[in-house]
Order: sequence, then structure tokens, then C-alpha cells
Amino acid sequence: MKIKVSIVEDNAGTRVNLMKVLQAAPGLNCLHAYPDGEKALREIPIDIPDVVLMDIRLPGMSGIECVTRLKEKLPNLAVLMLTTYEESDLIFDSLRAGATGYLLKNMPPAELVNAVVQARTGGSPLSMRIARKIVGHFQEIKKPASETDGLTKREHEILSLLAKGFLYKEIADQLQISINTVRVHVQKVYEKLHVHSRSQAIMRFLGK
Repeated sequence: MKIKVSIVEDNAGTRVNLMKVLQAAPGLNCLHAYPDGEKALREIPIDIPDVVLMDIRLPGMSGIECVTRLKEKLPNLAVLMLTTYEESDLIFDSLRAGATGYLLKNMPPAELVNAVVQARTGGSPLSMRIARKIVGHFQEIKKPASETDGLTKREHEILSLLAKGFLYKEIADQLQISINTVRVHVQKVYEKLHVHSRSQAIMRFLGK
């Protein structure tokens, strides 16, 4: 059976071009093309297509809102966002709303058809530039702060020497401070790391 596809796009020229691409594909059947989200929300639950191509910037109801409300009625509906926008916020808002994939309108017709097929068969197609943007976003996310990040430079030095097996007197001699000062720093390290012994502090320092 052919994959049933509906379009939600406010630009008449783009709607026509998308319909032509879908109708020319032997495995696809273009059901309807809607100019706004309101009409799509009324009629798509009746037509029940397999895949919907959804523009983000629609007059009135946004494409993201339309996806959210469609997914409430049709949880298994595959929706591909089809847009010219590459903003990270729009990408993630769309995916959080329930979109199956995110495609750029300037992609070649063959890639669009392939994306529809992927969406119908359980895939989550993304334009290459969008996929790279998503990967870049996660690469920029900082790793969780280490428990030892809150230590001062001196406290970190002392903990490092403790981990290497140095005694308090050896640490004091190496850093040219008194043993009492070492003890004070060690106590502060214990408090900051929420530990009660040298071995526990070293384990935290080693990330174990």
C-alpha cells in the first residue's frame, strides 16, 4: 500500500511543489495540502495520513503547536517539520512537541521522498545540516562539575599530595606551610567533599 501523506504549508507555491514531488513518487499518495494549522487540526484526524509534512511558520497556530495537538489525537502519527529555519530552539521545540524529523525545504526531491519513507518505517530523518547542529549542541554542553571543582588551589594541591601517599609533615615541608595549616585545609576538604576520612577524600579525588 502507498504511504499516505498530508502537507501543512501556508505558501501556495511551496504547497504545489511539494504535492508534485509526492505525487510523482510511486510509493506515495498525497492526500491533502492545508494552508494553516487550524484546518489541518480539524481534518487530519479524519483523513489519518501516515506522514505529515509540517511547516513551522504558519499564520495563526504555529506548526509546533499544531504538532503538539495532533499528537494528542493521533499519538502514532509521524510528523516531519519542513522548514527554512535552523535555529536550535525551533529544532528542539519541534522534537519535544512530537515531531519525528526535521528537514530543510531546499533538500532534493529524492531525499524528501526517502525521508517520508523512513518516517513511515520507524526512522527519524534529519537533514544533514540539522543533524550536525544537534550533534554540535550536545558537544557544547558542559560536563557535570566534578566534586573537587569547589576546592581552592591550595586544597586541591594538598588533596593531590594525599592521594600520592604523602604524610601531613611531608606535605607541609613540600608546600612550606605548617602541619596545623595542612590539617585545617584537610578538614575543609572533608567538609566540601562531605567525607570523613582520608581514604574517602582520595576516592572522590580519583572520581571513584
